[in-house]
Amino acid sequence: MSRIHPQAIVDPAARLADDVEVGPWTLIGPDVEIAAGTVIGPHVVIKGPTTIGQGNRIFQFASVGEDCQDKKYRGEPTRLVIGDNNIIREGCTLHRGTVQDQGITSIGSNNLLMAYVHVAHDCVVGDNIIMANNATIAGHVHVGDGAILGGYTTVHQFCRLGAWSMSAANSAVFKDIPAFVMVGGNPASAHGMNFEGMRRRGYSPELVALLRRAYKTVYRQGLTLQEALAALEDSASQFAEIALYRDSILASTRGITR
Repeated sequence: MSRIHPQAIVDPAARLADDVEVGPWTLIGPDVEIAAGTVIGPHVVIKGPTTIGQGNRIFQFASVGEDCQDKKYRGEPTRLVIGDNNIIREGCTLHRGTVQDQGITSIGSNNLLMAYVHVAHDCVVGDNIIMANNATIAGHVHVGDGAILGGYTTVHQFCRLGAWSMSAANSAVFKDIPAFVMVGGNPASAHGMNFEGMRRRGYSPELVALLRRAYKTVYRQGLTLQEALAALEDSASQFAEIALYRDSILASTRGITR
């Protein structure tokens, strides 16, 4: 028995695994590939070139793989690539890339994109990320693994959000956020680290204390950024988490959120 609803429109050139479910009034265009176990709800539009991995759930009214909103876009066949086991809730808009970047918008695996989330062209979204309702990331934004974006967070183009960073609701992010750092406000400013999240991930009290000291080295001791990074070299060579924090600062091109 077909898992594609008779009122769905699926282009013959689309490539769907046999067990993909497609709800009524959903439109799937050519050059779309959807792997096994994915469930597409009603009233979804998926445009290619788009590749969707296994076990995803896409809810009604989502727009997946549409042309981007960049005025330089001229219809080039850029891509959207989505990994496995993501939940993409109602009204999400996920756009393909541009040739001015790598031509690909990439979303990893095991992410929760709540209702009305927007992922713009050329974004790179990692794994195990939560984007709460109406969170919006502009073009070329990179979001590290495990990051959490509170509802109505807006992120300026080309920003980098470090792994396990977190933004409060209604944050306006204009600069890069280092790994583990919590921000909030408009414009967003740093408010410590996500220590509770560290504990939930099983970080030892000693490691949490080390990360707390690393945060204070950068944000509380009145050092220049170069001096603070130099002070973190020894602990970064011993602890991967300190290295992740330090490296996320070194990788910043827009300056870090203060």
